[in-house]
Amino acid sequence: MIQFFAWIQTTRIATTIAGSSNLTGFLSGIHLLGLTLLVGSALVSSLRMLGLILTERPISDVTAAPVRAMGIGLTISVVSGLLLFAARASAAVENSFFQAKMALLVAAALFYFAVYRGVSRQGDAKPGTARFVGGLGLILWAGVALAGCAFILVE
Repeated sequence: MIQFFAWIQTTRIATTIAGSSNLTGFLSGIHLLGLTLLVGSALVSSLRMLGLILTERPISDVTAAPVRAMGIGLTISVVSGLLLFAARASAAVENSFFQAKMALLVAAALFYFAVYRGVSRQGDAKPGTARFVGGLGLILWAGVALAGCAFILVE
């Protein structure tokens, strides 16, 4: 498996990214914009599902746009993240913070597609269900962001 990640680092796109601090900075900025869109949208929709904001409005009315934005932010983050990963794949896969970020990302994305979107679309979701889903979604996405910050700080 280590040979596979070492090979990824030798691809033309990975060496181009690794050799250009401007390109790395640009991709990092795009990655951060995607993450901001994702986590900001998760915050708004989760706080509504938790019953902490805009409680006079149905959940589906408040969460429709943020949940769509979460999908866009996730797409931007994954694409830019894969490009950034390629430039330093061997070191990244051995980093425990990166491993935690990836585990949380997979869990959060699966939860988003399997549960979160469906509950957010229900205008009459049971309050207990909505609170649980909103809280767990918020914890998962915040975990992705915090693990990502930790990875950057120790890298």
